[in-house]
Amino acid sequence: MTQKTPAQLRADAEEALRELGQRRIRLLAELEAVDADLRPLIAEARRMEVSLRKITELTAVAPNTIRAWGRQEGE
Repeated sequence: MTQKTPAQLRADAEEALRELGQRRIRLLAELEAVDADLRPLIAEARRMEVSLRKITELTAVAPNTIRAWGRQEGE
């Protein structure tokens, strides 16, 4: 039985990452698009005094993210 070289082991490790890594990249791009659509809706909900807790419950957007988006809207 022959042992693999360090380069072969690295290549195997890279190959193991490739498929799930590409999937993660696609999902992050999709999440960015969803966030872009959510931001104005969340801003409007905040103006209508919907609580952070309720927005978080409905969207899974963290309260700190909601606050940060609100500060950016005010810029």
